Amino acid sequence: MLEGAIGWPQIAALLLLAQRGAEEVYSARNTRALLAEGGFEVGRDYYPVVAVTHLAWIAALFFLLLPDAPVSIALLGLYLALQVVRYWVIATLGRYWTHRIITLRSAPIVRRGPYRYLSHPNYAVSIGETFLLPGVFGGWALAVIMTAVWSAVLYYKILLENRALAERRPAQH
Repeated sequence: MLEGAIGWPQIAALLLLAQRGAEEVYSARNTRALLAEGGFEVGRDYYPVVAVTHLAWIAALFFLLLPDAPVSIALLGLYLALQVVRYWVIATLGRYWTHRIITLRSAPIVRRGPYRYLSHPNYAVSIGETFLLPGVFGGWALAVIMTAVWSAVLYYKILLENRALAERRPAQH
């Protein structure tokens, strides 16, 4: 019954779901700790938009890509390289990394690791992933559509995050 229904795109979607599930456990732990230290969440009402959009992308990979789609090894290599950068970002932020926007007034503003090069490297990686993974399986229409949607979602999240960070930055004279 499942023969022919599950291929590399579906396996990739399931692996991605497991990866993001593990990250959510880490994120939730960090969120609880930051809130317990006096942090507060910015954009709480917007977070479901972020979560649903991301889950829709994973579901689209699973349901819209053909199980027998060809695999581009070169694009898969690029996607896997992005995972290295993704975990560089997570390691750099350490206990401050969450899926949500949690701000803690006493926390430092990180300027090391990938933050030396970009102010929001996690979002740059995320946009790259959203485009590349469907492309690994030739799903270019899905890549373009979901990257456009995800970019719009992240644009607003970045605005919220920048506002929260601006309150913690010392005034420039």
